[in-house]
Amino acid sequence: MTVEQPPGGGFRSGFACFVGRPNAGKSTLTNALVGQKIAITSSRPQTTRHAIRGIVHREDAQIVLVDTPGLHRPRTLLGSRLNDLVRETWAEVDVVGFCVPANEKVGKGDRFIAEELRKIATHTPVIAVVTKTDVARPEQVAERLTEVAALLDFAEVVPTSAQSGYQVQLLADLLVAQLPEGPQLYPEGDLTDEPEETLVAELVREAALEGVRDELPHSIAVTIEEMIPGERVLEIHAIVWVERSSQKGIVIGRGGARLKQVGSDARRQIEKLLGTKVFLDLHVKIAENWQRDPKQLRKLGF
Repeated sequence: MTVEQPPGGGFRSGFACFVGRPNAGKSTLTNALVGQKIAITSSRPQTTRHAIRGIVHREDAQIVLVDTPGLHRPRTLLGSRLNDLVRETWAEVDVVGFCVPANEKVGKGDRFIAEELRKIATHTPVIAVVTKTDVARPEQVAERLTEVAALLDFAEVVPTSAQSGYQVQLLADLLVAQLPEGPQLYPEGDLTDEPEETLVAELVREAALEGVRDELPHSIAVTIEEMIPGERVLEIHAIVWVERSSQKGIVIGRGGARLKQVGSDARRQIEKLLGTKVFLDLHVKIAENWQRDPKQLRKLGF
């Protein structure tokens, strides 16, 4: 498929975001386009809690991808704030990618988001992205493409796989075609504009989620107390927050084994991200019912 470029042929730059219900593959797709992990991923819904910006550099364009939380029916104050963040992002970008996984039937959540997108589709182009084609049968992919195309009058409909790389570059071309002509927005080599502390906290949270995803998927938050550069090692002190004392025991594990594993997994990812040796000091603390408490939410950065 050849992507038609608008007349002019000049350098293009602008903002794009992926939206979809939780666990639709938005963060994995963002990482694949950027070429490096800047957004955390997990098989648990509602993993993403911040609008992380990833920067895609091309000779002809620069795409600033805003990875947003999944839009969902909120059950807590945190959930409501995450939904507000998604809608605020939609209002500010040049093009929206609506992600629907190929291996799951289009459901109520997808239809709800499509109706929300209908409100902006008159002035902001929306591209339908059928994700995770690597874990779906060809007939499932065909079925999903048909179902998705019926939801809205999309600017484009494209199947992709972030894991295998299938049509990821085509998707980038389609996004670029919708961007206005303009200068580079970020210097060459920048992959994100997020503070290192935010990225480090997210990597610690990802590691913590992998250990306890079934017991407490949404109750974990992470704050970075300090990052102390040294000659050879970057010293990081972080706190893993939970809502109840029983959850604290789950995160720490018997004899501290689970927390030790979290630290080991997180340190490996942080070293890869920052390109330096890391000493990671983790502590677990309780902030009771923080997802529903405005004061606690502010303290934890929401």
